[in-house]
Amino acid sequence: MHKTRLEAFTDGVLAIIITIMVLELKVPAVSHIADLAPLLPKFVSYVLSFIYVGIYWNNHHHTLQATRSVSGGILWANLHLLFWLSLLPFSSAWLGENHFTKEPMLLYGINLLLCGVGYTIFSHALIAHHGKDSPLAHAFGRDTKGKVSLALYVAGIGLTLLDPWLGFAAYSVVALIWLVPDTRMYKALNELSAENRAGH
Repeated sequence: MHKTRLEAFTDGVLAIIITIMVLELKVPAVSHIADLAPLLPKFVSYVLSFIYVGIYWNNHHHTLQATRSVSGGILWANLHLLFWLSLLPFSSAWLGENHFTKEPMLLYGINLLLCGVGYTIFSHALIAHHGKDSPLAHAFGRDTKGKVSLALYVAGIGLTLLDPWLGFAAYSVVALIWLVPDTRMYKALNELSAENRAGH
């Protein structure tokens, strides 16, 4: 199957997720900057969640650029990923509304962990479809970055039990790790282009 509809559908869902998140920032009936202080926790949780959605969109886009086609299993794996991502507006809003207290932070961390698991399953489905010797499989390699991220999510959930801000710090570190440009998919695209030229 061609990948175009999967890309378009995913882009649309992620755009809606971001829209829902920003709509949680209710405009207060005040006219002074200082009066916006109570909104700061909501804004901080929105910023981190926006970054996460941006990271997933960015990586999803580059991964699909190195993808030749998709299968039914890949479509379901993508929907599974989008399910967990679609819960970010709720967990993010609950976190901000309750000023980063323990239980909302736990739920937020679990949500992030399940998003990470979802992307791991999605990537494995792509590799299984294209083969272990494909440029895509070479690009993912051992996926050290992904495994470290999952470990940090789990650590963040544990740290939240001690102090919610420690959990928040762990989740922020994961975001920082993924903000660093990842060249793996660019290499896969070059390898794929070389294969296409050789085929002609």
